[in-house]
Amino acid sequence: MHDQRPPLSSVSDFATWEPVLRLMLADDTDRRAARPARVAGRISRHGTSLAYRGSMSPAARTAVEDIQRALARGGVQEIAFSAEAQPDGRTTLGLVWPSPVLEPALGYPDLGVLVLADGSLAAPWLRHPDPVPGAAPAPSADPELLERTLRERLPGAVGATEEEIAAAEARLGVTLSDEIKVLYRVTRVYGNDDEFDLDEADRAGEAVGCELSGLEHLYSVDAAVRHPGWDHGATHAVSTGPDAAVQGLAGSPGWIGFGTNGGDEFAVDLTPGPAGYFGQIILVGHEQSLGADLVADSLTDFVLGRTREEVRGRRGDELPAEAKVGTGCLETIQAAAHPALEVLSIGAWDGTPFSLAPVIGLPRLRTLTAMPGTLADPLEIAELTALEFLEIGAPEWRVLLDAGAVPRTLKAAAIKVRDQDHLPVAALANEILALWDRPKITQTLLAGDLGPPI
Repeated sequence: MHDQRPPLSSVSDFATWEPVLRLMLADDTDRRAARPARVAGRISRHGTSLAYRGSMSPAARTAVEDIQRALARGGVQEIAFSAEAQPDGRTTLGLVWPSPVLEPALGYPDLGVLVLADGSLAAPWLRHPDPVPGAAPAPSADPELLERTLRERLPGAVGATEEEIAAAEARLGVTLSDEIKVLYRVTRVYGNDDEFDLDEADRAGEAVGCELSGLEHLYSVDAAVRHPGWDHGATHAVSTGPDAAVQGLAGSPGWIGFGTNGGDEFAVDLTPGPAGYFGQIILVGHEQSLGADLVADSLTDFVLGRTREEVRGRRGDELPAEAKVGTGCLETIQAAAHPALEVLSIGAWDGTPFSLAPVIGLPRLRTLTAMPGTLADPLEIAELTALEFLEIGAPEWRVLLDAGAVPRTLKAAAIKVRDQDHLPVAALANEILALWDRPKITQTLLAGDLGPPI
């Protein structure tokens, strides 16, 4: 564990953190019961992740703002921390500094996900659209009606030339639908001098039903920039059923974004699902990182206000690619095992620890997460030959490291933190990172005294 201190002296002063720690320990019951109390969180330049009840005290708010200003001055995006306070007030505070090998993630308050390969992405973000031979426009797609409607709504609008439309297709690497070509033949959302015309843009948006992008701003919805965090992507699977209108993807070269509703993106779908139509309109939600919602079967329908929703639901004979085992979920690993399984999550469990034997040899099992103490033999993990992401407790990592059995197929990893693991976790993470010759994590340890609980 490193004790290197980056040049942010005030952040590396225990007194700076005292109000924050007191805030988080205000309702502490552990120290009142003569047990150590542990807290963890994050502070970034623009926000916080702190667990506490009630409102933030003025002293804590000031402390947070001071830390945020110091981070900004030092060019540091965020800092994670964990602390252990003894009943008598003696406190150890660990600060984990940002690192290119750490991906901050929800649910990992004092560390994050260890990225073991530069630029690696979880499987859902690498999924390409399936071929759609025979995909055709919807019966409601009517380019002539669409053009008449738009020209009535946009008299005098300046449209794009065929050469400009062809240039957009070449830039995007797709053949646009006839309907989207009609839209931009009527209005390219820019004036004759190529300067943005706000009035024309407003009129075009009202005519179409969304805030419309200019022809030169059409873009493919790129999966790689759509929240590709390992903490989310590794534990989810995407699939497209035979009755799906929209393919279950993070993005597609055939999802051509053409407008927004102020937050979400409308796209023309040129790679529809088996039950979809070429050129249907979908909505790519900004709060979602996988999938898209069907809005209309055609751009004609969209402009005329004839929208609809896709009814989703897993077919009864379709085996899930994700499985959860533990209290309130499946009660055996055997019940989760099948050749299409991609993600296995083992949650809290009071019974006998689980053997992984039923899933050994499964060809698509790429993710295993398991709460500490739920695995009968952590060394069975070494027999999971397709594993890309592993999240287990510190004791289980210790077993794998000591046996030299950490799977080298991993692209990312995480340590499931229990209370007693908070402060030593950075040292363990550095052992894992060393196997891939990755940079070490820097942790600063500070000592102070908060006094006995009030």
